Amino acid sequence: MLEQEFQYYKDHQEELVKAYDGKVLLISGEEVKGAYALETEAYLDGKKRFGLGNFLLQHCSPGKESYTRKFHNRIIIPA
Repeated sequence: MLEQEFQYYKDHQEELVKAYDGKVLLISGEEVKGAYALETEAYLDGKKRFGLGNFLLQHCSPGKESYTRKFHNRIIIPA
């Protein structure tokens, strides 16, 4: 689900950052369909144009940090 769109972003991140740094990208297939200042704006336009589940919203910024998150917890899992 949306693997193609996410892979497109990762493969073209450097050139996309040059063009759209700081924007929220609306990606469908292997194409940027819009760049927005606000995530809400991108979501509503994507929903209207493509329907839910048919587009990816990605904050465009340099580095892996733009698409990677780390979560920490204090849970100890017994062996």
